[in-house]
Amino acid sequence: MFSKVLVANRGEIAIRVFRTLRELGIGSVGVYSEVDRDAPFVSYADEAYLIGPGPAAESYLKYEVIIETARRAGAQAIHPGYGFLAENATFARACADAGIVFVGPSPEAIDAMGSKIEARALMDAAGVPIVPGVTDPVDTVDDARSIAEDIGYPVAVKAAAGGGGKGFRVALTPADLEDAFEGARREAEKFFADTVVYLERYLPHPRHVEIQILADGAGNCIWLGERDCSVQRRHQKLVEETPSPVVSEDLRQRMGAASVRAARAVDYVSAGTLEYLVSGEDFFFLEMNTRIQVEHTVTEMVVGVDLIREQLRIAAGEPMSLTQDEVRPRGHAFECRINAEDATKRFLPSPALITAYREPTGPGIRVDSGVRAGTQIAEIYDPMVAKLIVWDVDRETARRRMLRALDEYVVEGPATLIPFHKWLFRLEEFIAGGACHDQLARLAETATPLPDPPSAPMGGSAPAVEGAEPEVVREVIAEVDGRRFGVRLRIPASQAGGTAPGAPAKRKTRSGGHSTASGKPGQPTEAVTTPMQGTVLRVLVAEGQEVVEGDVLCIVEAMKMENEVAAHRAGVVRSLSVAEGQSVDADQVIAIVD
Repeated sequence: MFSKVLVANRGEIAIRVFRTLRELGIGSVGVYSEVDRDAPFVSYADEAYLIGPGPAAESYLKYEVIIETARRAGAQAIHPGYGFLAENATFARACADAGIVFVGPSPEAIDAMGSKIEARALMDAAGVPIVPGVTDPVDTVDDARSIAEDIGYPVAVKAAAGGGGKGFRVALTPADLEDAFEGARREAEKFFADTVVYLERYLPHPRHVEIQILADGAGNCIWLGERDCSVQRRHQKLVEETPSPVVSEDLRQRMGAASVRAARAVDYVSAGTLEYLVSGEDFFFLEMNTRIQVEHTVTEMVVGVDLIREQLRIAAGEPMSLTQDEVRPRGHAFECRINAEDATKRFLPSPALITAYREPTGPGIRVDSGVRAGTQIAEIYDPMVAKLIVWDVDRETARRRMLRALDEYVVEGPATLIPFHKWLFRLEEFIAGGACHDQLARLAETATPLPDPPSAPMGGSAPAVEGAEPEVVREVIAEVDGRRFGVRLRIPASQAGGTAPGAPAKRKTRSGGHSTASGKPGQPTEAVTTPMQGTVLRVLVAEGQEVVEGDVLCIVEAMKMENEVAAHRAGVVRSLSVAEGQSVDADQVIAIVD
């Protein structure tokens, strides 16, 4: 086994890996950007090294610097976590060239499964079902039109190097195809430096189910049950659970067997995940993630195995610690992603300073987090604050336990998805095992208030009143005639030392832009402002152009999400003050529409 391992990541996944290293008696090395200098994961590592400025391209993606840091620290291996360099075959090769073990699969396996086009062809040859479509790149819109006619609408335009919902656009009709094609290529170039896209038939409401696999260098390959990740917005996962409420035992066994065939087809070694679209008793290969998944936690809870420890054992040349016959899932587990986003405002990112923080505890509860009070949620990184995981003997008791844990969870400062998860876990459709596609689509497309929960949690926010100052709920204890009472006080946020999570913001259009002035002195009511800090990806209008309410003026990227800023009224664009590639601040005026 290794004596020291560098973790080439940040936040909660860095701490997650550090914990297993500590349990194994292995020294841990962290790397951090200037923005993360005071982040909790930095202090958790046994030793840590600064690797560059805040932008990932200048720090966490600089694999030469990371490898040199590993050499400097005397680390024998590098664990990439997920994201950043986790599925970068060039990085894996560079590690091997430097004599450092990459904790993950071979560069050849990463390459094979990193291209969705090549992966589809490989899976088809291995007897793994694939969605009807093409396995060749599509170069032009005209080519796409011809292929779409053969496949049949709706069609999905997907980046060959894509993942996490990036480079994925849907054309419901021929009129939508050009925008979908250009949008997928634009995202593919931005996030993966690769404009190759392909087309396949879009399945409107399939379940998104994945199989966790483990394979070691001795030729052993097993699968560890499935995870249902169907609760998503804009193709980004929000809730994961295992077992899936819709997968029969026969379907489960067929998917598991197919996943082992898929792994063997590329000589896979390490932990990996096969993702499928499930419709009834049919399943279709979607992609393979050649890394540990964000949602690996629910599998750990029901199988009782530390997947990070297994990765390390395999990377060190040891066999995995269990066989297929020893995989015996027990109970039910959920994971809620606690992101710094506001579900009532189209999941708008909410970078801010965390002013108060308290995690839930108790039986069957696990929190994987990388924050504390005083942590700044930076707009240049992923908006995840933490992952809340619960386990219980069956789905309904686990659902109730999750609600209890959400009630205990306190995050003040940024808006988070805690209110959304409370709402979701009480929906009848979700309770029945549904994926809630329609409700989530409405939230993602329109600023939609969530119903108030039956009671506000300690430290939570009071229900918002339009036009009123945001309030924070504080609970104090009073004793009257020897009897103890809990008293809930509503305090104006301006007097509570922070902004109320979920506090009302300026009204926005259905497409996400501010629809009125920001409310700051000197700004005219005709001003259209940016909802957050970020970078302008595209400007879609010109000065003097006539627009109608809801027309998109520009697209701003923040926290790895594209956000459309739209006109709040019909009129003519005046004083357009942004350009593509420009950095913008929250509430910055981008144009006047009068």
